Amino acid sequence: MNNSWNAEVWRLVALLTIAIVVGLVFDHVLLFLCISLAGYLSWTLINLRHLHRWLAKGKKYSPPTSAGLWGQLFTEIYRLQKRNKKRQRRLVNLLARFRETTEAMPDGVVVMQANGTIEWWNDVGAKMLDLNYPQDVGQRITNLVRNPEFLSFYQRADQDEILSMPAPGDSNKTIAIQVTPYGHEQSLLTARDVTLLERVEQIRRDFIANISHELRTPLTVMSGFLEAMSGDDLNMDEQTQRSIKLMQQQSKRMYRLVEDLMLLSKLENEQKPIKHEVIAVPQMLQTLKEEAQVVSGPRNHVIELDVDETLFLYGDAKELDSAFSNLVINAVNYTPDNGHITIKWYEDESGRAVLRVIDSGIGIPSHHIKRLTERFYRVDVARSRETGGSGLGLAIVKHALNRHSAKLKIKSEVGRGSEFSCIFNKDAVTHKSDIRQVI
Repeated sequence: MNNSWNAEVWRLVALLTIAIVVGLVFDHVLLFLCISLAGYLSWTLINLRHLHRWLAKGKKYSPPTSAGLWGQLFTEIYRLQKRNKKRQRRLVNLLARFRETTEAMPDGVVVMQANGTIEWWNDVGAKMLDLNYPQDVGQRITNLVRNPEFLSFYQRADQDEILSMPAPGDSNKTIAIQVTPYGHEQSLLTARDVTLLERVEQIRRDFIANISHELRTPLTVMSGFLEAMSGDDLNMDEQTQRSIKLMQQQSKRMYRLVEDLMLLSKLENEQKPIKHEVIAVPQMLQTLKEEAQVVSGPRNHVIELDVDETLFLYGDAKELDSAFSNLVINAVNYTPDNGHITIKWYEDESGRAVLRVIDSGIGIPSHHIKRLTERFYRVDVARSRETGGSGLGLAIVKHALNRHSAKLKIKSEVGRGSEFSCIFNKDAVTHKSDIRQVI
């Protein structure tokens, strides 16, 4: 291209030189200079006209022919157009493959802008979310999926969270929805049919609830007889007394397990909204601290309570008391003798209420943390049996917090202790000064 520019400059210089020479011969230098420049300008305008007509007609027409710099310019533009055509074909093919792939997926896919405006969806997504083409293109997803749980879920915009809800297109189906940000201010909504999984899970929950209820009565009878037998120590030998005490310990452990199972089943199956009562959390935590000191006993844990006395919650006191109690008692059970446990209750800078239970215990390996809230999952089975743990405590915590639209966050380091945080949204927070009567 530089060579073409140099050639064009030399061509213009040669033209002007010839005009000057001819002008000197005829004694009209200025006239011949004007004629030569006018001719060069006319040639330039003709090429510009050809370029404009070529671009206006479209890329399918061949480029104009010309000499010098203009010929080189036409050629470069033509090459650029061919490269762009190849890129466009690759992009079209890539988009076609993407659509073929998403159409073949069993999951629904909806491509949206960051503000929730729908750009595209596959056929499965249309069936699951009851979307119609073309009238729903450009609409906000929250205007089309009219479900309060979905609206709250979408506003939280937590890409690690998955929402299970009835399918808008078929209320007999249950779908799991996840929203993932990607690209430049875009998001991808995926919807999966989990109807069968939900039914299996419901069967499992019903089975646990029923078997727990059925076990409660015989355990109560057995505990009563063992209690009566243990009171008659004088007529028993030492071996029999040891056997009765061991049976009492195991029956109590089974009874606690049944109680935990029944509470967990209630939290999982509860369809009614949570109670909207005022909870005096500072007083609740003070009571839990006293209970934890009793459980600690001769182990001499240092339990510190740091609470905002004015910070209260709306919710179900019984459910939250069970959740908080599990966290505090777990800290006592898994912290070595003379260890330190801190219970903090405060309002963060975003106006959310936060409960933090921090211990100087044995800690939890990082690969276990994601599974801690699973039912019956225990990091150290032997230690759990020793402390009487059932592996249901954190599952109860998770479900109780989910019922209150709260989150559980876990941080831990082996040998340096653990930190469990319960985070409540602003709409669940109230203050002592905002209520007339403290319950």
